[in-house]
Amino acid sequence: MKISISGVRGIYGHDDLTLNEAAQFAGRFANLVKSRKCIVARDTRPSGYMLSQIIVASLMAAGIDVYNLGVASTPAAFREARRYGAGIIVTASHNPLEWNGLKFIIEGRGLFEDELEVMLSSEVSLSQNVGKEYVATTSYVDDVAALAGTGNANVGIDAGGGASCGYPERLFKKIGIKFQSINCVPGVSSRGPDPTADTLTDLRLLVTANSLDLGFALDLDGDRLVVVNEKGEKLSPDATLLLCVARAVELGARKFVTSIDTSVAIGKYIKEHGGTIDYSKVGEANVVCKMLEVGAEAGGEGSSAGFIMPRFNMCRDGLLAAATIATLGRNVMNDCLSFASQYAQVRSKIAAPSSLHSKIIERLPDALKAECSQMITGDGVKGIIDEDSWLLVRPSNTEHAIRLSVESRTDKAQSLYNKMSEKVQHIYEEATQ
Repeated sequence: MKISISGVRGIYGHDDLTLNEAAQFAGRFANLVKSRKCIVARDTRPSGYMLSQIIVASLMAAGIDVYNLGVASTPAAFREARRYGAGIIVTASHNPLEWNGLKFIIEGRGLFEDELEVMLSSEVSLSQNVGKEYVATTSYVDDVAALAGTGNANVGIDAGGGASCGYPERLFKKIGIKFQSINCVPGVSSRGPDPTADTLTDLRLLVTANSLDLGFALDLDGDRLVVVNEKGEKLSPDATLLLCVARAVELGARKFVTSIDTSVAIGKYIKEHGGTIDYSKVGEANVVCKMLEVGAEAGGEGSSAGFIMPRFNMCRDGLLAAATIATLGRNVMNDCLSFASQYAQVRSKIAAPSSLHSKIIERLPDALKAECSQMITGDGVKGIIDEDSWLLVRPSNTEHAIRLSVESRTDKAQSLYNKMSEKVQHIYEEATQ
C-alpha cells in the first residue's frame, strides 16, 4: 500500500487495501471534516462499489452527513466538494484495475502534508449522532462549458469506460465541438486504465480514419488526459500541458505554477508572453499549495499533463484540459507544438521498495555533482545541467518505485537519459547490498 498526499492506493483485498483499512482511513479523515458534510464518489473499478459503501458507513458513524455522487470523476467530485467542505473519492486513478484507493478533499483541495500527518496519527472518529446519506448531483460539465468558451474542432473521445463516460459528449455539444466517441460505457473498455501507458490504437484509428483534428483519452477517474494529434500520434504530457497553458494565456492568465519536472519549454513560453512562473514539488497537492501561496491563476504537472486552474478546480482536470485545447486556435496550437518539439523528455521508473528510497536519494548528490551546475533538493534531487537540460530523481508518491526524468534538446535527450539511467541504476544496486 502507498500512502501520500496523493491519497491511499493498494491492491484490493488480500493483505493490501482491505475493507477494514478503508473504514479506518475514512474514520480518521472524519476528524478533519469541520463542515460535518462530505461528498463521496467512485470510479468504475470492480471493487469501487463495496469500498464506497464502507466509506459512506464509516463517515456516517462519525456523525458526518454524506452526499453520494455515485460514479463521478475526480474533478467533478473536487468541484462539488467546495459546496460541502470535504470529499472522499474511491479511485486508484490510472493504476491497474486490481488496485483501488482513496483520495481525500478538504476545502476543495487535496490534503497538504501536515494534514495527512494529522489524519494518520488520529483515532477513528465515532459519534452518537449518526450522519445521514443524500443523493448528490453535479453541475461540473456546465461549469466547464461556461469557462471554456466555444470552438469548431472535430475530435475523438476515449473515456476508457471510466467515471467520465458521458461527460465529454455533453460538454462538447454545449461548446460547439463536433465529436465521435469510443469506450463510453462505464466499466467497459477495449484498453487499459492508463492512457499514458496504453497504445490507444482504437482512438488513433478513429482520428486518422475520420480526419479528425484531435483525439482525447481520459483515465478511469478523469483527472488525466492524453491527446492524439491529427496524424494519430500521442503528444507528450509536456506538450499537452503547454497547449493548456497557451489557452490560459488567451483567457488572461499571467501567473503560473508548475512542478519541477515540467519542461523548460513551458517556462520559456510563459515568460515570452509576459507571464511569470514558480515551481513546486511534484504532486498535484504540492502544485496547488504553491498556487495558493503565490496567487497563481493556472499551471500543473508536465509529467502527467495535469492542468490546474485553481479558481475552477484545485486538482488536475482532464476534461477542463480537453476543453481548453479544443477551443485553442489552430495557428496557436501549431506554434506551440513546433516550439515544444525542440525539447524532449524521457521519463521512466526503477522498481524499488519504499524502504530503500531514502538511501538512494541520499547518495545522489555526490554521484551527480560532476554533471550538474546546480543541485536542487527537497523533492528528490534535481540537477540543472544547462539552460535546456536537467535531470530529476525522486521517490514515487503512488508506487514502489524511483522515478527518473531527463530533459534536453531533442537530439541530446536520449543519450543524456541513457547516461543518467546507468548512474541511478548503479546507485540502486549499491543500496540493495
